[in-house]
Amino acid sequence: MTWKISKSFDFCYGHRVWSQELNPEFSLDPCLKCRHLHGHQGKVILYIESTKLKNGMVTDFNHLNWFKAFLDDVLDHKFIIDINDPLFETLLPHYDKKELLEFEDGYKLPDLTKIKDEPQHIKEMYESYVVVEFIPTSENLSTWFLQIAQKKMKKLDVKVSSIEFAESPKSISQVYA
Repeated sequence: MTWKISKSFDFCYGHRVWSQELNPEFSLDPCLKCRHLHGHQGKVILYIESTKLKNGMVTDFNHLNWFKAFLDDVLDHKFIIDINDPLFETLLPHYDKKELLEFEDGYKLPDLTKIKDEPQHIKEMYESYVVVEFIPTSENLSTWFLQIAQKKMKKLDVKVSSIEFAESPKSISQVYA
């Protein structure tokens, strides 16, 4: 037997899909709106499975709270930007790409000590950026979340079988392990 559980999490974020292209045969609107700076109310659902139960559970739902903390602490109300976005230098003019602080979960942040003498509104702007090395599409974000969750949950001997990510109630991507 295989048992499956899931838990959902919400967070707000901004991004831009600088690589967006549309096929006029399929798109009713030729405007490349996703190339604009914009935001979403995202929803992530982690799907966990196991072929054995421990204490009658795949895992305790509380064992997934670390993912909510990750979303809240790293991504909620932040702007996710690809380090290769042509607007990177425009949006982060005080930073060379090599001066970013790197984190184990595959993201980078501006080092705020570099701008400690700047006005508060400049500090607030820079603390809102999360830099990744991929175009932050829903598919790529799903894949990133899956990699992070798989690595963490492996310690409990359970499998993250898939991630569902909705950047809006009608636009959903899903990735399977």
